[in-house]
Amino acid sequence: MKNIYTWTAQPAKRTLTVADLKLAKGKKKFTQVTANTIDEASAAEKAGFDMMICQAKNVLKVREGSKHLFLTASLILNEYVTKEDVLRGAFKSLENGADAVMTPRSMEVVEMLTREDIPVMGHLGLLPQTAEKYTVQGKTKESAIQLIEDAKIIVESGVFTMVLEMVTSQVAKIITEKSSVPTIGIGSGKDCDGQVLVVHDMLGLFEKIKPKFAKRYLSLSEEIRNAVKSY
Repeated sequence: MKNIYTWTAQPAKRTLTVADLKLAKGKKKFTQVTANTIDEASAAEKAGFDMMICQAKNVLKVREGSKHLFLTASLILNEYVTKEDVLRGAFKSLENGADAVMTPRSMEVVEMLTREDIPVMGHLGLLPQTAEKYTVQGKTKESAIQLIEDAKIIVESGVFTMVLEMVTSQVAKIITEKSSVPTIGIGSGKDCDGQVLVVHDMLGLFEKIKPKFAKRYLSLSEEIRNAVKSY
């Protein structure tokens, strides 16, 4: 457990810091899970996850559930539209207890944040919010080269780590080997420096949405249905 000061200059303890993540590149495999409620955050900390990621609007409640896990706040597209929205949202998230932010916006926006010394988790590959079709990225030679080049640009923008979402395992491996920052994979193979999973996929909460790469550890939707039936 590391002693830190939060962005509001309050003493706190964290299991990881940005510096820890960067120094552990290639030496440790990290685990990350989504958490947007007090219970999900509490479960993640008790289970021993390294990191959590939540929607920026949920930082306060997630921090109530977990005081110590490294937390990234996701600045989702429809809630943070302009550059000013993104910047204000990032500072508010850090003020509320997040350790970093993630945004699916352009490199210009990412660089704006990193110039303000805001820790940013980059994102490369599929963007579920805007994708016309959920397909693995980097299957063709041209798209693979583009992803590798984009990864280099993302690192140069100042991110401390980046998520690779639904990128072919071959491309993800190349990016991971070439990148100076840790990569966190979701549906991108085993060679990334860490793995992230959406808690709803893990729990089987949505029956109609089942990513091929997501292993289910529980069929919560079925449990809920049975409980309602029993009632």
